[in-house]
Amino acid sequence: MVDLLPALPWLAPFAGLFRLGQLHPNLSDVPPIAGIPISIIIPARNEQATIETVVRSIVASDYRPFELIVVDDRSTDQTATIVDRLAAADPRVRLVRGVPLPEGWYGKPWACEQGFRAASGELLLFTDADTRHAPELMGRAAEALRRERADLLTVAPHQRCVSFWERVVMPQIWLLLGLRYHPRRVNRARRPRDVIANGQFILTTRAAYVAVGGHGAVRHEVAEDLALAQAYLRAGRRLHFAFAERLMETRMYQDLPQLIEGWSKNVYLGGRGSFPDEPALRALVPVMLAGAMLFWLLPPGVLLVRALGVSVGGLAGSAGIATGLSVLFWALVSYGMRIPMVYGLLYPLGAAMALYIFARSTWRGSRRVEWRGRVYGQEPTRVQRDR
Repeated sequence: MVDLLPALPWLAPFAGLFRLGQLHPNLSDVPPIAGIPISIIIPARNEQATIETVVRSIVASDYRPFELIVVDDRSTDQTATIVDRLAAADPRVRLVRGVPLPEGWYGKPWACEQGFRAASGELLLFTDADTRHAPELMGRAAEALRRERADLLTVAPHQRCVSFWERVVMPQIWLLLGLRYHPRRVNRARRPRDVIANGQFILTTRAAYVAVGGHGAVRHEVAEDLALAQAYLRAGRRLHFAFAERLMETRMYQDLPQLIEGWSKNVYLGGRGSFPDEPALRALVPVMLAGAMLFWLLPPGVLLVRALGVSVGGLAGSAGIATGLSVLFWALVSYGMRIPMVYGLLYPLGAAMALYIFARSTWRGSRRVEWRGRVYGQEPTRVQRDR
């Protein structure tokens, strides 16, 4: 008879699905408004594949009035040329050509800072080049900011996963973020460790942004959105986090090399940054990240060892049940992310790749931060290469 007890821990994650399924607060429930001038700022470095999509989605907005500022962060591709063409067709669109990084800055915060300096709006919206906005998104966000009396509003959009590796790996990482930072938890936060902002969409009042020091206050941070949210909380400013899965989508990475590079940049340093005042937990971040993936890899690992002819005692049956539960769990996660449920069968591959990314990110730490052709050394002031 199979001993069910060792498989019971793999039932526990299903409780998290109920939490993840609670898509409230939601911007879709908020009526749109207009009338408050908004400056939309897009930092763009080597974004020729996506920049036209996001610009066209924003200029199709129902909201008025707004200006759209694209900061070309010294791209080496056709990003600036594309934006120039779009700006010639719509006077609301403006290209700002970025200047070299000053001492102590990472690239994205510096691009956002340059966009702010060119902006005139009462509200500031920072959004990424890999996003797509529904026409009513901006109006609903502005009303939610007003209704909640918030100083900063951020959203959780639909994460679009198209390629094989996106569908295998992204659920592993996105689940950790979703459980750690559910909007309801963020909106009740009293400690910096419990807040986050999604750099794909940050709407803030100009007054609050200036008061906390803007992106200049987080110029040395890789996870600048996380650090910015913490700066707002420390300054006594109110944050509001809402779902916007029907109003906005983003595709963070186009292929496996980009996915590895992007998460290697963010996951270790961002994980440490999520515990700003707790040195012990900061030190344990690699252990926590590895443990999360090893939890999923253990049952199929036991089955693999058994298949190779190594005795595992009475654990084979329990490992089979735990693996079946895990397949079901990841199939449901995939369904929630609009990924074919069959990808749940490949969860061990996704967990193994995520474990590799976590190890790579930990090994690099702040010694080597790489993104879009830039490589930083020990400090953001030491840009080793800026093609």
